[in-house]
Amino acid sequence: MRTYEVLFILSPQVPEEEATTLATEFKRIAEGSGAKLTHEEVWGRRRLAYPIQKFNEGNYQLLVFETEAGLNELDRRMKNSDRILRHMIVRTDLDHKRAEKLAKRNPKKERMRPAPSFAASPGAPASAPVEPSAIPASDEAVPAE
Repeated sequence: MRTYEVLFILSPQVPEEEATTLATEFKRIAEGSGAKLTHEEVWGRRRLAYPIQKFNEGNYQLLVFETEAGLNELDRRMKNSDRILRHMIVRTDLDHKRAEKLAKRNPKKERMRPAPSFAASPGAPASAPVEPSAIPASDEAVPAE
């Protein structure tokens, strides 16, 4: 099953009632093509990074669908709507699969510091005990990982 995130920005001139009507229409179009709505978020009015059609703000909405088919009809309708400033449909299931695969390969291990290896002084025999003064304090001279 494929997962798609649909993010669209409505014009700030669109009233709240019409925004909910548009969102329900888009959900109906997607569900008509066999998609199932799994998550919906209304982000509300936010400032745009750059002006679009002389607007500095827009109403953001996010819809997440699961489907076997694509969302071509929804994409076509969003392109033709003059109330939508921008929209983006992204397939996210591949990213989730990659993240799970990487998590399995590289699980977070509890990192332990290796015990410091101290070399004997050049003139001392190899079996000579190490003096406590030669061992650095815990904060000194231990490389950070």
